[in-house]
Amino acid sequence: MIGARRLPIGADVMAHGGVHFRVWAPKRKTVEVLMEGSLDGEQGESFSFRLTAEAGGYFSGFCRDAMSGWLYRYRLDSSVAFPDPASRFQPSGPHGPSCIIDPSFNWTDSHWRGIGKEGNVVYEMHIGTFSRDGTWQGAAKELSELAQLGITVVELMPVAEFPGKFGWGYDGVDLFAPTRLYGCPDDLRSFVDTAHACGIGVILDVVYNHLGPEGNYLKQFSDHYFTDRYRNEWGEAVNFDGDGAGPVREFFMANAAYWIDEFHLDGLRVDATQQIYDASPRHIIACINEKVRKTAGEKSIFLVGENEPQQIKCLQPPEQGGYGFDVVWNDDFHHTAHAAVTGYNEAYYSEYLGTSQELVSAVKYGYLYQGQRYFWQGKRRGSSTRGVKRSCFVNFIQNHDQIANSAWGFRIHQLTSPGSYRAITALLLLAPSTPMLFQGQEFAASTPFLYFADLCAEVANMVRKGRVEFLSQFTNVASQEIIDSLDSPAAMNTFERSRLNLEERQKHDRIYTMHRDLIRLRREDPVFSAGASSFIDGAVLGAEGFVIRFFHNDDERLLLVNLGRELRLRPAPEPLLAPPQGGVWKVAWSSEKPEYGGSGYPEPETENFWRILGHAAVVLAPAPNGGGS
Repeated sequence: MIGARRLPIGADVMAHGGVHFRVWAPKRKTVEVLMEGSLDGEQGESFSFRLTAEAGGYFSGFCRDAMSGWLYRYRLDSSVAFPDPASRFQPSGPHGPSCIIDPSFNWTDSHWRGIGKEGNVVYEMHIGTFSRDGTWQGAAKELSELAQLGITVVELMPVAEFPGKFGWGYDGVDLFAPTRLYGCPDDLRSFVDTAHACGIGVILDVVYNHLGPEGNYLKQFSDHYFTDRYRNEWGEAVNFDGDGAGPVREFFMANAAYWIDEFHLDGLRVDATQQIYDASPRHIIACINEKVRKTAGEKSIFLVGENEPQQIKCLQPPEQGGYGFDVVWNDDFHHTAHAAVTGYNEAYYSEYLGTSQELVSAVKYGYLYQGQRYFWQGKRRGSSTRGVKRSCFVNFIQNHDQIANSAWGFRIHQLTSPGSYRAITALLLLAPSTPMLFQGQEFAASTPFLYFADLCAEVANMVRKGRVEFLSQFTNVASQEIIDSLDSPAAMNTFERSRLNLEERQKHDRIYTMHRDLIRLRREDPVFSAGASSFIDGAVLGAEGFVIRFFHNDDERLLLVNLGRELRLRPAPEPLLAPPQGGVWKVAWSSEKPEYGGSGYPEPETENFWRILGHAAVVLAPAPNGGGS
């Protein structure tokens, strides 16, 4: 007996010694394991042994002498050797040998029970640019600071091995191997362990709709991994429902569970679910999510879906034909907020005016498009959110895509006024949806976030051409003069310029303090902390001003937001401005506090009119009347 395997494929270190290898290669007649020494160069032998053919195109075998740290490849039909499709580590990158990894680790997080569905503040992070050294160890040193800020979930951009010295990670090719660029697999485990000690959950962005164009050797093992029956925007579509799809489905389901099991991750964010095609009776996404929850056992898992068409089935349970996600990204909120604070509504922003009503509706209903025609795409968009909790929508005013889509990587505070940036941030962090910050947003980072990918010359040229074509939908970018000035994705400087300068937390301490205070208000205030269990209503007060009223039990709050010039309401026949029962409204918080860089916010209600300052947000709470009129 060699013991039980952890994964259906790959090189598994057995409990009683030795390594068991298993690979799906129906395209081949023979498969050999080539041992190529060890990672440290001090042990390990160079030899080969043949795997035994199984039914269904699998090959497997046990090597008593092999151990963790040894390097290997699979030689196919006595010809060329390739990395393991289920490699746990590629120390020399996707073109080099695979490394046997023992997933045993001295975890200290036995107390950790996972991430709840409510009350989260998500932080999107790219490990390569978050810290100066761009490693797991460098990022782990900052987790306690994120915890003090109030972050509850770190969402990692993809980390599956990809070619080159830098990249976003969405062109991963070895889906089981955390990229060598950020450290070894145990460094990722240590990062997660440290996060849990700080009270932060960690989820991983995974890309299951395509694989990268360079270093992808899956077709050497089987032609069934991909299909031409569907059109994918970024490459060949994965075959989840055609001939030979069974092992492909098993491969991706095992990968999703692997991150939960061997790295103690708290969930996944599944990229571009609309590009994951499957006509099977049970969609692969539902199967993946079910597998992940089963693997987690009693631990609470947080599953996030990205779905550009805004299909509500993402949030519906599998037994109702849905995918079973806990939350979904809400592009509608971003697009209307961006239009509101920048005045820009071209290309895909053209379906949003950024009006007060749009912002009120986004807070109340989540998606703005729930089946209306979306003229930019020439089709209907979205589906009804009736009955869906508002906390199921992940709202943001920045993310990796949207910042990079500004062509020069401008962050939103650089595209609007300081007052409007503070005001829209207040709306983001106090609304009952689940807010997400992109790294550096909390201190108004001066560094851009550009699109970067270190690929071979041929692929790099294709990527740049595709990037130019995409950005050309914006007329300000379409001129040749501007196109020539765009940063090259393949340039090392493009990557290095995107690195955060964490010292700006102190340099920009006013906006950093505001983010921390807002998150604390969201967490500790009895009304805002109620989140999805509160009742909210909203009303338009002017062209760029609106009010959101929060109700929870017998308590209430008003949030006044004005992204334009000052409003003076006289008369003020709006029921949501009515005073609380037996009291009056008093300022409890404002974005114009001097410690945030503001100039103060007087009480909005005077004896003669309501005065609502421009480019500002204010929270009002009930106070005793005190005998005033």
